[in-house]
Amino acid sequence: MNAPSRLRALLPDLAPWKASADFRRLWMSGLISGFGSFLTFVALPVQLKELTGSAAAVGALGAVELVPLVVCGLYGGALADAFDKRKLILWTEAGQGLLSALLLVDALLPRPAVWPLYLVAALSSALVSVQRPALDSLWPRIVAHDDLPAAASLNSLRWTVGGVAGPAVAGLVVAYAGLGWAYAADLATFVVSVVYVVGIAASPAAHEAAKPSLRSIAEGARYAWGRKELLGTYAIDLAAMFLAMPLAVLPFLADDLGAQWSLGLMYAAVPLGSLLVSLTGGWASRVRRHGRMVVLAAAGWGLAVAAAGMAGNVWLVLLFLTVAGGCDMVSGIFRSAMWNQTIPDELRGRLAGIELLSYSVGPTVGQVRSGGFAAWWGVRASVWSGGLLCAGAVALLALCLPRLMAYDARTNEHAVRLREHRAAAAEAVSG
Repeated sequence: MNAPSRLRALLPDLAPWKASADFRRLWMSGLISGFGSFLTFVALPVQLKELTGSAAAVGALGAVELVPLVVCGLYGGALADAFDKRKLILWTEAGQGLLSALLLVDALLPRPAVWPLYLVAALSSALVSVQRPALDSLWPRIVAHDDLPAAASLNSLRWTVGGVAGPAVAGLVVAYAGLGWAYAADLATFVVSVVYVVGIAASPAAHEAAKPSLRSIAEGARYAWGRKELLGTYAIDLAAMFLAMPLAVLPFLADDLGAQWSLGLMYAAVPLGSLLVSLTGGWASRVRRHGRMVVLAAAGWGLAVAAAGMAGNVWLVLLFLTVAGGCDMVSGIFRSAMWNQTIPDELRGRLAGIELLSYSVGPTVGQVRSGGFAAWWGVRASVWSGGLLCAGAVALLALCLPRLMAYDARTNEHAVRLREHRAAAAEAVSG
């Protein structure tokens, strides 16, 4: 293979973008609203820090987000299987815009209150928890089966572009223009995003889908429990995010290093690492041992976070956070590919709700852990200890879940069955 061919093999696979107009609309919607959400992601803890001066108060954001996340994530998965996915995405996106407006109003008050920040955090967690299962279960409907790893890589690229630009811009906006401008920009992005979602085709429930109920949620949980390779993806991501998510203490880490100017760069470093992986994500479509990649990447995330906590130089901290972000993205790409290529359509929403808990509860509770450890033991110790605990937990889980390590997309019975089912359905439609 010559050099140009090798370069093309590394570039993102654009097959989903070329083949599906709905994929393009959802991708653009997510890019725009994601950029705005990252502005608020930085502005909210900064505002809490300014109003309270407490690392524990910033970490408590995770506590108020937890209950809505768990309840609405599970029920949102059942809703995604039972109702039109497009409508769920549209209305939750509009609701997020209204919450941005509330933050803007509070920031413009002569004496901004603290309680609206926690209220918005809780309500936003609820809306995202309803939206994500609908969104995640829609991708297999609008993207060809074999293109799903490429779609996961492109979606990662979309998220990381906003993740890099949003925090970097937010640091400047908050420092020089004020919190109100960050919240106003977030509101504007949700307006544009809603326009894109309106153009997506309806995506009604499958005929065999169960109505939302505790019984239907339990049915999804039983299916997940019977799939040990899926359990492995959930458990490893929970451990990685709970033990080694440092974002809540980054404002205090920047102060500890005497580099307050670096806060926006710290928030941007993790998405930057993810972006670098996404920009060279063409290789992901050729990997078949997805489970092994999840394990190796999660362990790499923990070790890189540990190194960031131990480093005394701000540029080394930024480097290690960037490496951590790349590892996290590798894990996310292959977890998403395993989920989308093996879970049947009638259960996809409920399983997406469980997936949401696996990749959201960890960071949410992890904020409480990191903030509490920082208040008790010190900011840098909170970061490096969490990273080392993460690497150890991932190694232990890999030993306890051999089916995850053995997963192969070419031979896994669930992947083979779903591939054949979708091929037959496509043939029936074309015929």
